[in-house]
Amino acid sequence: MNAKWLLGATIGALTGIVHADESQLQLKPGPGREQVLGYCVMCHSVDYIQTNAPFMNRQVWEAEVTKMIKAYGAQIPAEEVPKIVDYLVLNYGAAAAK
Repeated sequence: MNAKWLLGATIGALTGIVHADESQLQLKPGPGREQVLGYCVMCHSVDYIQTNAPFMNRQVWEAEVTKMIKAYGAQIPAEEVPKIVDYLVLNYGAAAAK
């Protein structure tokens, strides 16, 4: 019984640490940030954007946003896509990572 309690307490503590770390991640300010927060982060965390950023140029970001819409059903209006892509390229594109 004590082993189960210890395991539960450990998992609870680790879960709290993970959530605490995620809350520290922030997107860079700039035009398009609100669209990314509204349409992208509702399905995945900010770290997904930051982790992939060093490898993604405009063409790759466009393909990624298109994939999210067509393959995963992201409800992003067509007029918002350029704002999202521009923001991602400017702030998290391959050139921005250097």
